[in-house]
Amino acid sequence: MPELIAIRRHLHMHPELSMQERETSAFIQLKLTEYGIPFSAGIAVHGIVGLIEGKNPESRVVALRADMDALPIVEKNPVDYCSQNPGVMHACGHDVHMTSLLGASKILNELREEFEGTIKLIFQPSEERFPGGASMMIKEGVLENPAPQIMYGQHVLPTLEAGKVGMKPGKYMASTDEVYLTVKGKGGHGGTPELNVDPVLIAAHILVALQQVVSRNLPPQLPAVLSFGRFIAEGRTNIIPNEAKLDGTLRTFDEKWRAQAHLNIEKIASSVAEGMGGECEVFIDKGYPFLVNDDEVTARAKQFAIEYLGEEHVVDLDMRMTAEDFAFYSQLVPSCFYRLGIRNENRGIVHNLHTDRFDVDETSLETGAGLMAWMALKSLTQGNL
Repeated sequence: MPELIAIRRHLHMHPELSMQERETSAFIQLKLTEYGIPFSAGIAVHGIVGLIEGKNPESRVVALRADMDALPIVEKNPVDYCSQNPGVMHACGHDVHMTSLLGASKILNELREEFEGTIKLIFQPSEERFPGGASMMIKEGVLENPAPQIMYGQHVLPTLEAGKVGMKPGKYMASTDEVYLTVKGKGGHGGTPELNVDPVLIAAHILVALQQVVSRNLPPQLPAVLSFGRFIAEGRTNIIPNEAKLDGTLRTFDEKWRAQAHLNIEKIASSVAEGMGGECEVFIDKGYPFLVNDDEVTARAKQFAIEYLGEEHVVDLDMRMTAEDFAFYSQLVPSCFYRLGIRNENRGIVHNLHTDRFDVDETSLETGAGLMAWMALKSLTQGNL
């Protein structure tokens, strides 16, 4: 535990943004070298893949993944391990993910003479930014030589108490697309509206009209959201600008409906703009697919967790509309992406992901590292997929 805490605090103090994880990668390589674990670096720029081979290494392969990047947030935690990189913070728990995987790696490497098969360690950059480090690493062969039969990923959950984990079989996290609309009109003086084609008004109508994409075009049993968080019109009180911009996100759990929604967004936005005398350029940046947990792998993982932690420390989770690029792996390898509790209300550790006061109860590191090692070992020794 002292080593895990030291690793986590070092990583937390030195966060790096997506595709800038140079020092983070160097630190992980240093630890793997210290543990005597062979690895390859420079995959998808800063990614690392390590291999722990037991006896008969080709018999079975289990992959474990941790993401490495941080977020552009100014940390406001009054702690001595606060971020030392201004404007950058591990506000999504990736420092915990890396620490857990390093801890599990050390445990598993010390036990390599006691199991058959191979454990593949994947330290992945750029989970927080499209197109996602997972897709980049897959393109560079991370799921080959050797190919894993099972894959596990872990993510912190601020609403779950430290010492507990949560799991859900089947569809778990949503696909995510970024929607960018540029509404074009004709600017001018606010006091002469008859001479203008007001893109602000057009954009407002488009924003309202697009609500029907979910409320009237989506089967009620299918979860989805279309939300817009940015509306920019660079005019003034008496200046109508030439254009306005809307940025939003589309999330769902069905690829067929997702594709149709893209078409509906473009059709509605363009027709509303045209009907009001303007035009609308639509760009939809297709992001991560939905994340699906394999039913059998997740059922076994839940049983492994109960054996390790006790039934009272393993909870069932609901679907989430947040997204995660582990989904790229889960679409190709039977996987379980589970949640690690980090909450401690007595210590005020209650803040949500992606906030400037996010922190974790570090006792969760013991659960994170130990359970990951335990599940990897059990997966090598019990049953076949």
